[in-house]
Amino acid sequence: MPTKKIIRQTKSWLSSFIINYNICPFAKREYDNHSIHYSVIELNTIEQCLESVINECQRLDSNPAIETTLVIFPNNFNQFDDFLDFLNLAESLLINMHYEGIYQLASFHPNYCFEGELESDPANYTNRSPYPMLHLIRELSLEKALDSYPHPEKIPERNISLTRQMGLEKLQTILRKCYSH
Repeated sequence: MPTKKIIRQTKSWLSSFIINYNICPFAKREYDNHSIHYSVIELNTIEQCLESVINECQRLDSNPAIETTLVIFPNNFNQFDDFLDFLNLAESLLINMHYEGIYQLASFHPNYCFEGELESDPANYTNRSPYPMLHLIRELSLEKALDSYPHPEKIPERNISLTRQMGLEKLQTILRKCYSH
């Protein structure tokens, strides 16, 4: 699939779900400011994918105009458990490369399922995305955003409640529509 289409679908997911339903109250500003970098990784090996995460950290290091990066893996980690294994490796690599405290990883996957929850729980959609992806977040920026947001600890609770109210069918429709863009 062409890279432009993957990015278009990812942007559609961001605007129609993450921003439209305020799942992340900090996303709209960066989306509107075009300060999100989209990196589509079509490499095959885990080592290459890990190297791409470090390359994106280095891109953030050298380009302060990029606030955050979505590292998208359209051809890898289709199984959620494989993705979680990759996430653990990526987090360890950030520590080993001295990026701990500088960048933080958030994870999204088409089959995301929180530990201990049913796969059919609508709350999983807070982290479901069109493709497996890692979100590289500048920790300093995140800290500033959280400091200026009233009760940031309530964001996950609010999102769980919202997605459960929306229901599975509506959430599936929203995600499915992203693929049509």
